[in-house]
Amino acid sequence: MSKGASLGESVARAIDVSQLETPCFVTDLGALEANLRLLATVQQRAGCTILLALKGFAQWSTFRLVKRYLAGATSSSIAEARLAREELGGEVHAYAPAYSDDEMRELVTLADHIVLNSPAQWKRHRPAIEAARRAGRKISTGLRVNHEHQEVEVALYDPAGACSRLGTTRVNLHEGDLDGIDGLHFHTLCQVNSDALERAIAAFELKFGEFIPRMKWVNFGGGHHITRPDYDIERLVRVIQAFRAKWQVPVYLEPGEAVALGTGILVSTVMDTFHNGMEIAILDTSATAHMPDVLEMPYRPVIVDAGDPGAKPHTYRLGGMTCLAGDVIGDYSFDRPLAVGDKLVFLDMAHYTMVKTTTFNGVRLPSIATHDPATKRITVHRRFGYHDYRDRLS
Repeated sequence: MSKGASLGESVARAIDVSQLETPCFVTDLGALEANLRLLATVQQRAGCTILLALKGFAQWSTFRLVKRYLAGATSSSIAEARLAREELGGEVHAYAPAYSDDEMRELVTLADHIVLNSPAQWKRHRPAIEAARRAGRKISTGLRVNHEHQEVEVALYDPAGACSRLGTTRVNLHEGDLDGIDGLHFHTLCQVNSDALERAIAAFELKFGEFIPRMKWVNFGGGHHITRPDYDIERLVRVIQAFRAKWQVPVYLEPGEAVALGTGILVSTVMDTFHNGMEIAILDTSATAHMPDVLEMPYRPVIVDAGDPGAKPHTYRLGGMTCLAGDVIGDYSFDRPLAVGDKLVFLDMAHYTMVKTTTFNGVRLPSIATHDPATKRITVHRRFGYHDYRDRLS
């Protein structure tokens, strides 16, 4: 989660947050476009199609920019598919571990590619998909497969772990299961370099290569950290080109994090400071409600002008606004004592933050904004309040 921090610090320092209301997510449009340009170059050189994975980044106020470079989006729910169709356009892909009959009836009106998790899901929903085709919808279908090849260190984010619910393993794929299926999809990566993809493809070919000649496309899923400064793009291009030459099928990639890596910040204000065994500062943001991967992954977000505990003269434990005892962002040191009203800028906060926020405790969600580096203007596109909390309950 934090590997875009070094890339994002220069972006953050160029944004004047002195008058900004907090908490607030701010995405820099210049940094976002730089990532998109790089992804577009990969598409052109490798001959693949890159989609925005909405599960990682769904700030639709930026989609006018995104659609200039990417072919469309991939979704993990009906709501995401609808957002892709209405706000982004282009190709709309969909995958979820399971769909209800009602969901499928709606999904066939939204998606161009529908990937099923199991042969049983394909058998169940095939009549609805084929009915939609007869009515004029051009829908391509795929099956998610699990080649049981592990590249992810954190179990919470490993789709290929033991007893995974994601994808069909080779031993559970039988004759006839792929009848009517157009493509194969695998996704076993998370925040990795292209060497991991090369190994994953080899494992995929070993387990499922016999089926590839029957396919119209193959989807390599997400988890590709393409816009990270140390990412080996030359290897990525070479690997995709080799796969396409070998199998003669189109290739899709669907990163979410790489689209927004290093492009955004979360700005917070110090609300209180006190001492209890160590210096503590309470912020108007929250790890559990506003950046849950800090606790789930876990990881340590980078803060502009802050250091590790003890590295600078004044060390604080930064706590959130909720009543959860563990709502702690971490321990950081600063050049001077923190004071009420000070603003702290968290780096690399565009991806897997806005899409995962909650209204736990009724804590206000951070506003969502963009920064235009040409004009230096910050535009707040959305503010949240009581009704956002109330209306998700009854």
